[in-house]
Amino acid sequence: MAKNLTPSDAKLEITQIKGVIGAKQNQIATLRSLGLKRIGHTVVRNADAVTVGMLNTVPHLVNVEEAK
Repeated sequence: MAKNLTPSDAKLEITQIKGVIGAKQNQIATLRSLGLKRIGHTVVRNADAVTVGMLNTVPHLVNVEEAK
């Protein structure tokens, strides 16, 4: 789960772990903006303020780890 993330210079590996059926429209749009398309899909993004704000909007739908 993605809880209480803060902006930094790190790279984040973001994986969608739940589907969007029944989710609010803004949460669906946030996942699409992150580049996530389906359950199990993973993207790597910088941990800037915009990305962290998006992840704090959908913490129950994604799993976040620091990229290696």
